[in-house]
Amino acid sequence: MTTVLVVEDDRAVLRGITESLELEHFEVAQAEDGITALEMAQETRYDIIILDLLLPGKTGEDVCRELRGSGNDTPILILSNKQEEFDKVLGLELGADDYMTKPFGTRELLARIRAILRRGGALTPDLVEYSFGEVWINFKKQEVTRSGEPLKLTAKEFEVMRYFIEHEGEVVSRKQLLDEVWGYETFPTTRTVDNFILSLRKKIEGDPSNPRHITTAHSVGYKFIK
Repeated sequence: MTTVLVVEDDRAVLRGITESLELEHFEVAQAEDGITALEMAQETRYDIIILDLLLPGKTGEDVCRELRGSGNDTPILILSNKQEEFDKVLGLELGADDYMTKPFGTRELLARIRAILRRGGALTPDLVEYSFGEVWINFKKQEVTRSGEPLKLTAKEFEVMRYFIEHEGEVVSRKQLLDEVWGYETFPTTRTVDNFILSLRKKIEGDPSNPRHITTAHSVGYKFIK
């Protein structure tokens, strides 16, 4: 289970974040001041830290600076009411992995967390090569063949294939694909996802009208079968 340390002195915000994360099956620890947060992060290894900047005891900037100074490389997502560009740059220069300004939506928060975890390898091991049926994919070189013939996949198609492979045998909902592949920067519709999968099937399936590998889970989404 993915573990998250949420550091926030506003109890209403802390409760809201915690409940949202627990609904997505994250294990959540809480801290309401910078001193406690620093002690907890030094004593326990978390998969990610969600860190407010304006905290009693020690500021979020101090916590981030001290963790990085001690060699702690736990991914950090900074939260702040501050809107100035300087503050965002400063937060990232301190070693934070991403920066969100309040208010924010649950969907955006979850998408950012998952994007950070994917970059850091906390969700899945590194996937370089993979083969199924007559298809061979090299994710590092961005190359793919079917029956030995090269295919052209877009960057997004590589991302979708990686996600399917990492969740082989699982039903993947359209919402999961929207949140975890398209992310928070763009907001396509579920119809966009369906059209995208239809196009992808035409490239990798021997018979796109009767797919063997990317099958439909009716009313829910899709399932990848090797």
